[in-house]
Amino acid sequence: MLATSVSHVEPSIELANLVSEKVRAWYSANQRNLSFRHTKDPYLIWLSEIILQQTQVKQGLPYYEKFKDTFPTVEALAGASQDEVLRLWQGLGYYSRGRNLHHTAQIITEAHKGIFPNSYTELLKLKGIGSYTAAAIASFAFGEAVAVLDGNVFRVLARLFGVDTDITSGAGKRIFSDLAAKILCPEQSAMHNYAMMEFGSQLCKPHHPDCVNCPLQEVCVANQKGRQRELPFKAKKIKLKEKFFHYLVVQKDGLYAFNKRDDSNIWAGLYEFPLIETLSHHAPLPSCELLAEPKKHLLIHQKLWIHFWQVAELPSASSSTGWFSAQQIETLPKPKPITEFCAKLCKI
Repeated sequence: MLATSVSHVEPSIELANLVSEKVRAWYSANQRNLSFRHTKDPYLIWLSEIILQQTQVKQGLPYYEKFKDTFPTVEALAGASQDEVLRLWQGLGYYSRGRNLHHTAQIITEAHKGIFPNSYTELLKLKGIGSYTAAAIASFAFGEAVAVLDGNVFRVLARLFGVDTDITSGAGKRIFSDLAAKILCPEQSAMHNYAMMEFGSQLCKPHHPDCVNCPLQEVCVANQKGRQRELPFKAKKIKLKEKFFHYLVVQKDGLYAFNKRDDSNIWAGLYEFPLIETLSHHAPLPSCELLAEPKKHLLIHQKLWIHFWQVAELPSASSSTGWFSAQQIETLPKPKPITEFCAKLCKI
C-alpha cells in the first residue's frame, strides 16, 4: 500500500526548465491535429474544454464540431432552449455540464455583453467554470501564465516527481498545483499546457506508458523505481449505491407517455418513460410484460438496473407527464438507456 506522505522530488530551476523544454519539443514533433487547438477564441476553447471533460477526444470531438456548427457564438448558444442544448449533448453523459454550459452562455451574453472575462480570476466567477477550465481559457485564449491541471497532467507530475499523495485530497491538489506552476514556461504557457496534456494522453498513459521512448525517462522517479503502475495514487472509490429503475411503456392512440425529470436528481431536465423505483428486479405492477432483459447502467456513485415494462395504462400521472408521438420523442433529450431502448425496441 502506498504511503500518504507528501515527500517528493522538488524540481530545481534547471530541472523545471528541462522538463518544459523536453515536453514542448516532444509535442512539436508528435501533437495531434485537433481543430480546437488552432483558435484563440475563448468561446470555442471553453466549448471544447467543457465537452472534453471526462470524455475522450475521439468521443468528444464530433460533439464539439456539432455544437460549434449549431451554435457558432456564445449568443447563439444562450438563445437556444435547454431542450435543444441537452438534445445535442445527448450521449455525452454528465448532463450537468450541458446545463451549466447553457446557463453560463446566458450570463456571458447578458451580464458581460457576450465578452468572456480575460483572466483566470474573473473566469473562476462563472458558474460551471472551475480551476481547470479557467486556466485553460486564460492560457489558450489570453496567454496568461497559469498552469493547467487535468487528469493527464496529474499523472505526468505524479510519476515524474514521485508524488504519493492522493490526487483527490486537498493536500494533493496543493502539491500538484505547486509543481505544475514551477515547471510552467511563462513565455509559452499555452504551448506548455497543451504539451503537458498531450504528453500524458499519448505517451505517459495510465496503463501502458511508453517509457522507452520518453524524453524524461532519466529524470522520472517512477521510471527509476519501477512505480509506473502505482502512480498517481487515488483513494479507493466509494461503493456504488444500487438502484432499480422500472420504466412503464404506455401507448394510447399512437402516442407514448413521457415525463420530464426535475432538477433534483440525475438526468435533470431529460425526458423518460414514467418511472417506478423499487428495491428489486421484480415487476412493479400487476400485469406487466417485460420488454427487455434488465440492463446495468453505471454512474459515478450509482449502479442502476434498468427495466422496461409494457403496461396497459398508467397507475397515475404526474404534472410533467405528456403524450408524444415517436417523431416527437426522437427530438427530445433523453438519458442513454432510454435512447437505446427507443431505437432498438420501439423504433423511435
